[in-house]
Amino acid sequence: MPKIHITTCSDGNRRLASTNSKWEPIMGYSRAVRVGNSIAVTGTVGANDDGTYSDSIAEQTARSLEVVRDAIEALGGKLDQVVRTRIYVTDVSRWEEVAKVHGQVFADIRPATTIVEVSRLIDEAALIEIEADAIIH
Repeated sequence: MPKIHITTCSDGNRRLASTNSKWEPIMGYSRAVRVGNSIAVTGTVGANDDGTYSDSIAEQTARSLEVVRDAIEALGGKLDQVVRTRIYVTDVSRWEEVAKVHGQVFADIRPATTIVEVSRLIDEAALIEIEADAIIH
């Protein structure tokens, strides 16, 4: 996992987590943002550190959730504070493969979640993208 860098905005209330993706400054986004006790994690595909993708949607799901977890933890949260996930897949008929991995990670946490089929993601090799919201308590 690339190192996550934290920046605090000038108002002191907004903290940004960055993975130094070349797209962050071009597109104007952060991997995750914390304001107060809320953390929002941007859509996260299951790319490997070298930018490649497994052919397995389950492996991509696991990888995506690792990056989500790392971003939340970098901003002082914990995975068990996730209250919502949004899952975008390119083939919803494979939802059970995704659900199994999501269920292993969130078995006792059980956030609200949505799974939606989309025609494609940012990279043709990406099969899944996951967003998450956490509330720190």
